[in-house]
Amino acid sequence: MPAPASTPRPLGPAGSARSLLFVPGTTPARFDKGLASAADLVVLDLEDAVPEEHKGSARAAVVDWLSTRGRAAAVRVNGVGSPHHAQDVAALTGLPGLLAVVVPMACSPEALADLHGRLGPAVEIVALVETATGLLRAADLARVPGVARLAFGNLDFAFDIDADVDAESMLLARSTLVLASRAAGLPGPVDGVTTDLDDPDAVRDDAVRARRLGLTGKLCIHPNQLAAVNAAMSPSEDEITWARQVVDSRVKGAVRLDGQMVDAPVVLKAEAILTRAQHLSGNGRDE
Repeated sequence: MPAPASTPRPLGPAGSARSLLFVPGTTPARFDKGLASAADLVVLDLEDAVPEEHKGSARAAVVDWLSTRGRAAAVRVNGVGSPHHAQDVAALTGLPGLLAVVVPMACSPEALADLHGRLGPAVEIVALVETATGLLRAADLARVPGVARLAFGNLDFAFDIDADVDAESMLLARSTLVLASRAAGLPGPVDGVTTDLDDPDAVRDDAVRARRLGLTGKLCIHPNQLAAVNAAMSPSEDEITWARQVVDSRVKGAVRLDGQMVDAPVVLKAEAILTRAQHLSGNGRDE
């Protein structure tokens, strides 16, 4: 019987989110709308979505919003090498509404450990892997205390390695993050964005493909992507029915179901499906 590679860590908002919706820090009028959307986790963005000249005002808007009772979100800070990183961290530290920090261009376990020490144990860290160096260090990044999830920055990664951003070119990177996450006891990683906003099938197909590979969440850049992502990252009714049949069959001692062998790994997969479905239902995420 396969044994866990590492003891799974408790899942917080960032660790369990299926859909993570980016909202630019320059658009405070959209912060509440993001919170009211179907996103499992809102990520207020201080990095790519914010021009250099607006970094300060965006940071102030995010801090003000997170300081208000009843408002909570993650924040993507500027990268460790950016002159804005230290200011972002200093401004965010201790805010009651800060659930998690997304760290772009993650490649240094030491930097993540330092960030965890500054933010404290209540704030999760999502390491956004976007470079070849980051991918090669993914296993070490995943083991840093405070890191709740790995995420894939597919667009920047494709640029970094001078490759296309299609599924075949990015397969190794996605699978590497899945393995690193599993070995460290983390949930499946978060897939990168789908840039096509006009084709509703594009994000669905990307999310379904990612889930089949072992990723369990996806970064979103528009609210109209959320329903498809949440559905793809949740067990379907057919999967739940199959899982129940498998578990019931093993209880009765059967080793054959619908022409397929049912052994220990199959039962473990079925139990995992039922556990995830129960978790999502218990958190009001069964839509």
